[in-house]
Amino acid sequence: MPDITDALFEDRHGVVIAIEVTAGAKTSAFPAGYNEWRKMIGCRVAAPAVEGKANRAVIALVAQRLDVPAASVSILSGSTASQKRILITGITRSELLGRLSVPGE
Repeated sequence: MPDITDALFEDRHGVVIAIEVTAGAKTSAFPAGYNEWRKMIGCRVAAPAVEGKANRAVIALVAQRLDVPAASVSILSGSTASQKRILITGITRSELLGRLSVPGE
């Protein structure tokens, strides 16, 4: 896995992740690559970008992958764009990095 630390930011409420979402993908995946130029982690969801379906899918996928409740995941910015900033509460930056770098996932 590439060095994704530039896509993670400490916040007084938790950790912010910069992600780039592809909606309507064949399969859902997070993380799904890393854009070094934009400093964003890729996220693919099968849900279409219609009526908030993709945003709900992103929240559910990120929560599942990080093993946190969906209530701990919220979209700070980019709700109508592919580039989003996601806030994860109740977890530190180092814990988040550890959960994203589990071997075999």
